[in-house]
Amino acid sequence: MNDVRLEELSNWSRQQSLPVPIPKESVLKPVSDDASFRRYFRYDPSAPGLIFVDAPPDQEDNPSFVKIAAALAQAGLTCPQIFAADLERGYLVISDLGDQLYQTVIEHHPEQIRGVYDEAVAALIPMFSVRCDIPEYSSSKLDEETALFADWFVSQQLCVSLTEDQQYMLRGVCDLMVKSAVDQPKGFVHRDYHCRNLLVQKAGGPGIIDFQDAVMGPITYDLVSLFKDCYYRFSRSEVEDRVQKFHGRLTEQGLVSANAPFLRWFDWMGIQRHLKCAGIFSRLNLRDSKPAYLGDIPLVVDYLIEASSLYDELGEFNAWLTQEIKPRMSDTEFSRDAG
Repeated sequence: MNDVRLEELSNWSRQQSLPVPIPKESVLKPVSDDASFRRYFRYDPSAPGLIFVDAPPDQEDNPSFVKIAAALAQAGLTCPQIFAADLERGYLVISDLGDQLYQTVIEHHPEQIRGVYDEAVAALIPMFSVRCDIPEYSSSKLDEETALFADWFVSQQLCVSLTEDQQYMLRGVCDLMVKSAVDQPKGFVHRDYHCRNLLVQKAGGPGIIDFQDAVMGPITYDLVSLFKDCYYRFSRSEVEDRVQKFHGRLTEQGLVSANAPFLRWFDWMGIQRHLKCAGIFSRLNLRDSKPAYLGDIPLVVDYLIEASSLYDELGEFNAWLTQEIKPRMSDTEFSRDAG
């Protein structure tokens, strides 16, 4: 099938003034696929150092990507440099930060995990202080995201009908999570700061990508994305140690008080995020024909069960997840090979 946008991207890119010439006979080859409509390409044999992006403007917020990239770079953080952009059509040429995702380190170089995650944590403090014209992570937006769990995962993916009591229970849980998020100090939040959006850099510090949905939001959010990653699980003891140390660093910076309920903020922010993620992964399967993300839902639900088991206020929610939701998740439907 003819890929009209890919052909347009190729023609457009050859008309740009770029730091590296595009070989005449080369063609664009896909770099990666993700949950968005954004696609990344390199030229083959190659135009070294460049990534070519197809980001349909009706689906992707390209002006925000360009604006936020500039703000992150100004803060001394590593992110793609933009060499050319057609925001109206949704085409960009950006610098190539390489292929060594944190996920690659996790899978093939476990001895490097602690070091690269130390760098990712260190980058969070300057990133939190980035100031840019981005939307607030409002209570209504947070609430809208939690609703994805019942709407897409429970009702449509699992085909479970909620009783009035269960709806009331879930409503109470969501209200608690949103209030906890709103109560936290606010700053720049990437929103997807995890192993598939961070790249190892020779110069040190993570290469940060996919930040176009950034918001002004809760101080624990990106730490949750990092250490309650939907694609890799750290031990609870390491998570608690990381959270405690990060709380200490934030206290030293004057960003949060020493007596703040930081671990509860973190855990409850994780519940909000994972309610959202279970819903989004189900929607990707049912609406967007991307079933591979079903294989990530079991870990997301395990996070919900673990976190809810730690707080008395969430006992009913924990029992419902354990006794009614987890048993409905078939090993076949939610396997890593579902896609």
